[in-house]
Amino acid sequence: MRYFFSLIIVSLLTVACSNNLELVKSGALVKVGNKVLYRSVLEENMPIGLSSEDSIIAAEHFIRSWINENLLYDIASRNINDKENIEYLVENYRKSLLIYQYQEQLVNERLTKGIDEQALFDYYNQNKDKLKLENPLIKGVFLKVPVNAPQLEEIRTWYKSKTSVSRENLEKYSLNNVAIYNYFVDNWVDFNDLLNNFPQDQLNKEDFSAQKKTIEKQDKDYFYFLNITDCLLAGENAPYEYAKATIQEILINQRKIEFLKKMEEDLYKRALDKGEIQFYGE
Repeated sequence: MRYFFSLIIVSLLTVACSNNLELVKSGALVKVGNKVLYRSVLEENMPIGLSSEDSIIAAEHFIRSWINENLLYDIASRNINDKENIEYLVENYRKSLLIYQYQEQLVNERLTKGIDEQALFDYYNQNKDKLKLENPLIKGVFLKVPVNAPQLEEIRTWYKSKTSVSRENLEKYSLNNVAIYNYFVDNWVDFNDLLNNFPQDQLNKEDFSAQKKTIEKQDKDYFYFLNITDCLLAGENAPYEYAKATIQEILINQRKIEFLKKMEEDLYKRALDKGEIQFYGE
């Protein structure tokens, strides 16, 4: 569908906007000054999954934006007073971009991505008082069950129980009767993220306390069951397993900074030794 409407637009625009047969054959859509918009560029910038009507609107918007941008660029290029400053800024940006890309290339080539477990654990022990939770964490069981599901009274018993038999019953039951079954007694989960599974208009102030043991809600389609077996509140120290990903990111960033600093120092020293840097005056 996307290519179908594109071909229609291309046919109309090339006839109306281009007098150059070679440009038409190459897929040109429109020309502003010496800038040409080609069919391939339009197709690359079109969102996927739009209806035919929405696709035509999106294509028209892109083409009009491209025309306006190039008209403004042409008039700005002819009338800007401080061209030297613009060139200076462009060159500085180009220099910064090249340096950044080269540094990223070196980091990707020469630094390993992973940090060993002992280094992560050592950092956690040395800094755990700084790794505070922004949101409460909980462990427990969550279920979303259709209102017409069987054995609802048994579910109310099973999801609150810590026995292995209750867990087995829930797992078997969830295979055919449950929309969501999340057993996370052994893993910390963000409490606020889990509350997003509930119908928000059913929640009250008390439900937002992670210290509450159970939450049970119902809307016209589902029952929602949550049993909290353990919790950590916002402001408490983050547990190691939960903080592990953050610690790895911190340590990788530290390695990156140290690597780039050493690279700059080595580069400076080699340039001095080779006489590539010359100082003048006192």
